[in-house]
Amino acid sequence: MRRFFASAIVFAALGGGVFWSITAPETLDPAQTLGLVGDPVHGGQVFWAAGCASCHMADSAKGDGELVLSGGQRFASPFGTFLAPNISPDPDHGIGGWSLADFATAVTKGVSPEGRHYFPAFPYNAYNKMQLQDVADLKAFMDTLPPSPSASLPHEVAFPFNIRRSLGGWKFLFETDDWAITADLTDQEARGRYLAEALAHCGECHTPRNVLGGLQREAWLSGGADPSGKGRIPNITPAALDWSQEDIAAYLTTGFTPDYDSVGGHMAHVVENMARLPQSDRMAIAAYLKRVPAVQN
Repeated sequence: MRRFFASAIVFAALGGGVFWSITAPETLDPAQTLGLVGDPVHGGQVFWAAGCASCHMADSAKGDGELVLSGGQRFASPFGTFLAPNISPDPDHGIGGWSLADFATAVTKGVSPEGRHYFPAFPYNAYNKMQLQDVADLKAFMDTLPPSPSASLPHEVAFPFNIRRSLGGWKFLFETDDWAITADLTDQEARGRYLAEALAHCGECHTPRNVLGGLQREAWLSGGADPSGKGRIPNITPAALDWSQEDIAAYLTTGFTPDYDSVGGHMAHVVENMARLPQSDRMAIAAYLKRVPAVQN
């Protein structure tokens, strides 16, 4: 019996060590951001493509208010309700005191400056494909925005999902910086892939998830249940989206479908963001969507 308990303790210790190793937060090597100088002008384009204001502006903000990234919007999910934090340049309540290395680690690794995992409601599983120069440009632009003194509100996530360390296990299972579409793409299609898979993180909403919240990448962009539990997010593969490349680009510019229906819900803000990009970028996204494999869902 003593041997049994001794063996159990050894195996438990080994298992705990493996768990602790797998779930450890991974930070970006600061050397990777050394020498990078951000361009705030280009950073503005990255900002709109990445949809930062869509989640981090105050609820119902309009016009210039969208640039005050005070947070507070609520996002319901099967795991609880996530509240967007303040990411304005405020040094006390926002990210004004962060270095570029801190910012790049948060965006591409999902780890805070304090070394804690972020919940994947923050789409770092898409942003991890961003070019670090774009990350530097994004920070340079965000540093020019108005600071907000609003304190970030805590997420409403119950046990066991509120255990931050366990998110390292989620990352081990589901995080990847591989492209979902690996076909031989033209330059235009590759640009569209970068915009859609990395910056605009289209797959985070339009790809179905498993019971643990991991993306079912074999059903890429084929739609699924809305995380809020209300309705469905549409399939945008060629199996359901038969619009021409020009029709898709026009929709991302005006919000009108080829049948003159208008965009609604959260997608309306996505279209507002896309409309700020060059027409070549919207055409690139459209070209990419035409190359995505058709998936019935």
